[in-house]
Amino acid sequence: MADNTKKKSFIGNILALPNDNPKKTIFVAALLCLVCSVLVSTSAVILKPLQQVNKAYDIKKNILAVTGLLTEGADVDQLFSQFETKVVNLATGEYADIDVASYNQRKASSDPVQSVELSAEQDIASIGSRAKLATIYVLKDGDTVKQVVLPVHGYGLWSTLYGFISFDADFNTIGGLQFYEHAETPGLGGEVDNPKWRKQWQGKKAFNEQGERKIEVIRGFVDYKVAGAEHKIDGLSGATLTSVGVSNLVKYWLGDHGFGPYLKKMRAEMGK
Repeated sequence: MADNTKKKSFIGNILALPNDNPKKTIFVAALLCLVCSVLVSTSAVILKPLQQVNKAYDIKKNILAVTGLLTEGADVDQLFSQFETKVVNLATGEYADIDVASYNQRKASSDPVQSVELSAEQDIASIGSRAKLATIYVLKDGDTVKQVVLPVHGYGLWSTLYGFISFDADFNTIGGLQFYEHAETPGLGGEVDNPKWRKQWQGKKAFNEQGERKIEVIRGFVDYKVAGAEHKIDGLSGATLTSVGVSNLVKYWLGDHGFGPYLKKMRAEMGK
């Protein structure tokens, strides 16, 4: 009985000590850490589903934005329902027969089984490896393709930029470029989010008449009197390395190791 009383009163005895007592200080600090740890862990578990929903919603908004469909007050889910989500085998350009809803391209890119390592020569986007399959979004009007949205990512100056590039029905004319995640310097590389700069991408041609990839971000400003201006984008002022990074990531994903085979196949089918 005496032992039980002693055990039950342990906390009480500690709390009864003077506030400047080392034992009480250590005990209270440890107890506070334990309580905070439990609260943080519980919150993370409870909030994770909500965070996933919000992330998916944000992705939808960015897809709508890059296609020019997002307007203030628009019903995002309703507009997004116009898109057909597909998965492409990047090596062949063919659609893959897998469960689209359960496929996560970002996770796959770091899975040795689901990804391919890139050589230094291939890796102009500085991503290390890429998933073998990629999720794309096709906007249709009945059976007619209106736009297609492709995911792109690559390293800038301080971070990996994740975004989308859209194409019109000819699979050559760019509809837009939109980044939804990056940590580039605000006011410099962060100007990739500037609507004025992003608007330059609209109507640009990714490929020339021979099907060669030509789109690029240049240093300085585009001279529209010079041939090839339809393939060029103004560089970001004061953000040369971010500009180079964006140019390289777009080149990579539109090249032979990215969506090149898919875009070539679709242009052939469209007779463009």
